[in-house]
Amino acid sequence: MTEKIGILGGTFDPPHIVHLIIANEVYAQLGLEKIIFLPNKIPPHKKESGFVEADERVHMLKLATASNPHFEVDTRELSREGKSYTFDTMLEMTQESPEQSFYFIIGGDMVEYLPKWYRIEELLELVTFVGVNRPTYSLNSEYPVLDVTVPEMDISSSLIREKCQKKSPIDYYVPEKVADYIKEHHFYES
Repeated sequence: MTEKIGILGGTFDPPHIVHLIIANEVYAQLGLEKIIFLPNKIPPHKKESGFVEADERVHMLKLATASNPHFEVDTRELSREGKSYTFDTMLEMTQESPEQSFYFIIGGDMVEYLPKWYRIEELLELVTFVGVNRPTYSLNSEYPVLDVTVPEMDISSSLIREKCQKKSPIDYYVPEKVADYIKEHHFYES
């Protein structure tokens, strides 16, 4: 029997409650075995924007997902040289686990961008795309995308970074342990 595995990629800088809600909704609505969070590298031109190092993002992601036994973190894209293409990662994962079928979760903004994805036609043979609604974006696509409706919340990592810069509270935007870790290390303050 094929295991159904969800994949949620992103920079997770920082991980926040909407990431967790999306993962949980897709997990429940599609009857998946688990969700794998796949942190990716940050492009070099964004380093100056106050983003934290990859190992710190992974630590925060592990803090955020630790309480859910159906959530895992996979760091393979962080150790790969060069650009991390979804096609390369999913080819690797499908070869490692041919008994699993992968559901790659993307927001409405990425659904619109699918025609520009690297090796999109081949990627469609490796994964089923799952589109989750985001404010102001459509889930309509020329490509097959499963729609999963999640509660709409206008919370983003950039909003949390802005709040940290202004020294505004981020409680409840991120899990408590993540908020404590951000405060302890003064992330995103400048």
